[in-house]
Order: sequence, then C-alpha cells, then structure tokens
Amino acid sequence: MVTHDSTSTSPAPQMRPDEMRGLAARLRARAESVLLRDQPEQHRDLLTAASLIEQLANLTAEILTSAAVIERLARLLQLAGGA
Repeated sequence: MVTHDSTSTSPAPQMRPDEMRGLAARLRARAESVLLRDQPEQHRDLLTAASLIEQLANLTAEILTSAAVIERLARLLQLAGGA
C-alpha cells in the first residue's frame, strides 16, 4: 500500500549539533567581515542568528544526551527485572 504525504514540502534533513555550531560560526564570520561594516542592521541580524543557532545546538545536544541516558537506564531496569 502506498501512502501519500498531504504536505507539499519535503522534510528537511536534521542537522547535528556540531553542524549547527559550524553554521553559527560561518554566520558570525560573515557578520564580522569587512563587507558588513557599513550595514549595522545586517551585522546585528547575523550575530543574533548565530547566537540563536548556537543555543539550539546546545539544547539539542543536551536532549540527545538525556535521551541516551534514559534509554540506558530503561535497559538496565529491564535487565534487573524491573519495569
């Protein structure tokens, strides 16, 4: 049986935290470049975007770490005859 997605867009591939941090670094470097010295609004927007991406990368890394810990704990409980 074939299923069809009702949305018109394809899902975007997920970025890993290290990829997000790389993107943030590139945005920050672009904001600090000579080209944007005369455009303070774009400079500020790129720096803000870079900071937000770094925060998201940190949160994602924490979530992934927590999920791994919880999964290991669940396995240990099963081995111990618990839930």
